[in-house]
Amino acid sequence: MTSATALIPGPAGNPLVGSLFDLTRRPLRTYLAAHRDHGDVVRFRVGPPGLRVEFYGVFSPEGVQQVLGSEAANFRKENAFYDELRSSVGNGLLTSQDGDYQRQRRLVQPLFTRRRVDGYAGAVAQEARALTERWNAIPVGVVDAAEEMSRFALRAVARILFGADVDEAVAVVDRNFPVLGEYVWERGFAAIRTPRSWPTPSNRRGAEARRALYAVCDRIVAERAARGDLDEDADDLLTLLGRARGEDGEQLDPAELRDQVLVFLLAGHETTATSLAFALHLLAKHPEQRKLAQREAETVLASREPNAADLESLPYITRVLKEAMRLYPAAALVGRRAVAETVIDGYVIPAGAQVVVSPLVTHRHPAHWPDPERFDPDRFLPEQERGRHRYAWYPFGGGPRACIGQHFAMLESVLSLGVLLRDFEMEAVDERVALAQGITLRAASPMRIRVTARGAAGLAG
Repeated sequence: MTSATALIPGPAGNPLVGSLFDLTRRPLRTYLAAHRDHGDVVRFRVGPPGLRVEFYGVFSPEGVQQVLGSEAANFRKENAFYDELRSSVGNGLLTSQDGDYQRQRRLVQPLFTRRRVDGYAGAVAQEARALTERWNAIPVGVVDAAEEMSRFALRAVARILFGADVDEAVAVVDRNFPVLGEYVWERGFAAIRTPRSWPTPSNRRGAEARRALYAVCDRIVAERAARGDLDEDADDLLTLLGRARGEDGEQLDPAELRDQVLVFLLAGHETTATSLAFALHLLAKHPEQRKLAQREAETVLASREPNAADLESLPYITRVLKEAMRLYPAAALVGRRAVAETVIDGYVIPAGAQVVVSPLVTHRHPAHWPDPERFDPDRFLPEQERGRHRYAWYPFGGGPRACIGQHFAMLESVLSLGVLLRDFEMEAVDERVALAQGITLRAASPMRIRVTARGAAGLAG
């Protein structure tokens, strides 16, 4: 057994800057290589001598459980990336801590019960129908899965948030979120951060994107507040958030409503888009698994629109999505700061240290995932899942800060993927897709697939 006094191993990196260039240029490959070469706890050194800092990667399911679950109070969302994210999208559920987080979670949690989320299936079906109609109208039949799923997921979450006020919000978010996301990522991992007030081109682009996003959300929030209780039957998420009350009458103020909306737009569309895009890409490359999924979709959905009850009847498509999220988790890297000294996997993590856990790395841990690069949805058969460590697969995080929207993400992903599989044949145009890491994992090269209508009645019929 490793002694808790042992030096934590890690890559030597460049003599002048340590692992700075590797982590900046190819972070995912660097973390995978570090786990392969050095084990479940790895020390990284970054920066020139005299300014060098250390942080630690924790990759075993047991270690991840400590960081996110059993010792979550000791690992806080305190680092440069979260500082930048708070400054850009506000203090919503994704970024808040302590009393702010507990209060927000109490108010928002009732809106994400399984029963409430199941009511959003109609909005998902509506956007899935519009997507199939769009694909049927494409003459060549080649689409970029990443672009298509980003547009689809954004429209679906915007419809659930805003009801009828979709088109303007979608246009503003689609134009400005990528700009703001790139700005946050660059500043969060910059060796030197200039003040946001300096009129650099990057700061101006980031500030303008933030202003545009805040403006559209503030306008919609203000319009809903002005309506008061006139729309008693309105059930969009923004209206429900505005009506939410705690036991003592507490509620979200307009700024908090805006911050929650921005977080839901970000987390609710980028993560789902990543999962769906890679699921389509993988199925387009694997005809045997695609045929099994298509057969299930045809049998369950026939020619009708899907509903929430169908989720339990699509177990193979659910397994496909889980396997896509294993190989390509949207939140591929998660950072925390250790408050107190902690022992993880026999190594001492010092107080104040920055810690990174990586679903992308842990999801490929050879002790838990034989032949980890192989696409195999049957890894998620019930008998396989029962014998697996809880944190061997954690695309939605874990512990007290596990994603509040994970049931919605699965409902939206499974139902929409079922519709697309039922209505279209798919063939990969791009066999290999380069990965890039921003706020979420994304494709850095085209992810094109050739889609051909299967001749079924489909949703449009």
